Amino acid sequence: MTTRRDCLALAATAGVLSALPPRLFAADEHGALITRPIPSTGEQLPIIGLGSSSTFSEAAGQDDTDTVRSVLAKMLELGGRVFDTAPGYGASEQLAGKIVKEIDTKHQIFWATKLNVAGWGGSTADPKAARAQVAASFDRLGRDKIDLIQVHNVADLATQFPILRELKEQRRVRYVGTTSTFKPQYAVLERFMRTEPCDFIGIDYSVDNVSAEERILPLAQERKIAVLGYMPTGRKRLFERVKGQEVPEWAHEFGAQTWGQFFLKFAASHPAMTVVTPATSKPEHMIDNMAAAHGRLPNEAERKRMVEFVAKLPG
Repeated sequence: MTTRRDCLALAATAGVLSALPPRLFAADEHGALITRPIPSTGEQLPIIGLGSSSTFSEAAGQDDTDTVRSVLAKMLELGGRVFDTAPGYGASEQLAGKIVKEIDTKHQIFWATKLNVAGWGGSTADPKAARAQVAASFDRLGRDKIDLIQVHNVADLATQFPILRELKEQRRVRYVGTTSTFKPQYAVLERFMRTEPCDFIGIDYSVDNVSAEERILPLAQERKIAVLGYMPTGRKRLFERVKGQEVPEWAHEFGAQTWGQFFLKFAASHPAMTVVTPATSKPEHMIDNMAAAHGRLPNEAERKRMVEFVAKLPG
């Protein structure tokens, strides 16, 4: 059996797309990336981006500049743009900002970060501390304008979101929103989406975690809110579940040649989804992830089959 690690190791030392085995990069006949529009403006974004929690955060925490640079550079090389980070992801924002200053001379990266000084226990945010955190994010990136800032995990929206609205009015932030990766917070998120003029939300969504389909994703479509998809592989959970299993032949029909592509194509195929942002610290995984943005996405019948297939697996 060929695992993701085994087959992608072939690409690790190649350094260029042309050296990849064909099955790792199943582009459509035109080689075009699939993009989705941001509803509030129509700006197109590639459906696969890069997150910076988990393994990416670990590499940044070890000050592994070469690893972080290689992953970011590979995303840009393959046409990706969206990089999602947060001050709370350890050294991720700081190190990535330093590297982006070096390699992103044309501002290709769509930089998405977060705001939260309220903590995770429902405490009240200090407005002065919130503004200081945002100022630090600007300083780390070295730009006068940030593409997207979201209130992290709907924390004290009453205090923190008006700060983001103000920054958008000043044209220092292009888009604003909030995130949640905890189902108990969905009611708060839903109320926010119904009452506040936001451009984006970020939500957890994967083939074995479709709770957001019930109310959040349909509401995003209704309210014309862009969606960043988080944890499309359940961090490592889904890869553990498929260990020892081959990607089913029927998944090749929509271009999923590896499990990574299977999981990302599922998450990206929901019509409400704008960009899926899996975290990785390996350039070969970045290559595999970007392959999911080529070819076609699964249709509704195929999506249902994917959910049923994974649900029958052990674990």
